[in-house]
Amino acid sequence: MSSSGPPREGSLSGLTETEAKEFHKIFMASFIAFTLIAIVAHFLVWSWRPWIPGPNGYSMLIQNHAHTLLGLTTSMFS
Repeated sequence: MSSSGPPREGSLSGLTETEAKEFHKIFMASFIAFTLIAIVAHFLVWSWRPWIPGPNGYSMLIQNHAHTLLGLTTSMFS
């Protein structure tokens, strides 16, 4: 297989300085976008169901969940 030009020297990746800067710019933009989306997702999940228990522990969440599940199950078979 023939290469399209002479081998590039000076970098382990084989990119020129201009190509490396362009890649870095795109990488950083996508990393920041991903991080912002993750922060928003974590905030929304925290608002829906906190992962640190309240003063009564997880017992309140378990009781509410069991009551809801029981209600749904009985309504399905009624």
